[in-house]
Amino acid sequence: MNREAKRREYGEKYALWLRNYQRARTRALSRLAREYPDQYKEFLEQERAKDEAEGKTWLDLSGRTKRTMDSTGTSDRTSGISKGRGNSKGEGNDGGEA
Repeated sequence: MNREAKRREYGEKYALWLRNYQRARTRALSRLAREYPDQYKEFLEQERAKDEAEGKTWLDLSGRTKRTMDSTGTSDRTSGISKGRGNSKGEGNDGGEA
């Protein structure tokens, strides 16, 4: 096997490992957020405050850096999200393939 083929093989294996690791990590974070919502929110706010103190900005899904309030007085970040998001069969999306 030549050098280029070995590099490609290693790259493919590493990409596969990284994807699987990230999927497992995302599923674990989702479970933690569901099972310990108060602690998760507290840690998330601590990380946000730390990042903002370092001058880093957090973006919401639309790309805005500031939260706005909708007419009901709730943050637009959570107003459009329903609990139990999943398909019609009641299956959730816990890190499945896109």
